[in-house]
Amino acid sequence: MGIIYKINEPVKAEDVIQVFGNSGITRPIGDKERIQKMLDHANIIITAWNHNKLVGIARALTDFSYCCYLSDLAVDKAFQKSGIGRQLIDKVKEIIGEEVALILLSAPNAMEYYPKVGFDKVDNGFIIRRKR
Repeated sequence: MGIIYKINEPVKAEDVIQVFGNSGITRPIGDKERIQKMLDHANIIITAWNHNKLVGIARALTDFSYCCYLSDLAVDKAFQKSGIGRQLIDKVKEIIGEEVALILLSAPNAMEYYPKVGFDKVDNGFIIRRKR
């Protein structure tokens, strides 16, 4: 499998919607405009491509100095368990460097994945949930 990774290159909302839908991640895939805003306002977008097909994406928000929030990590189910998610995370880590903490909120069904790729579980967080 020849996966190509691209950093901060334009990606179509339609392609991202397809990956989100095929990955199992819960995102507002029925709202193309909102997905486009999510892409437009991210600091880091790393995409994984199999030929001309988007098969994975990492989207992050950061100050490049202290913290980075990994807001999306999605890999098409047909390509999961092949190391793409790990590579997307590693590329985010390369960009932000060792002085920046990488944090995320995990979906319940992904709680076992993140410790396998180097994340520590923390219990000292809080959230104000979005209304929609």
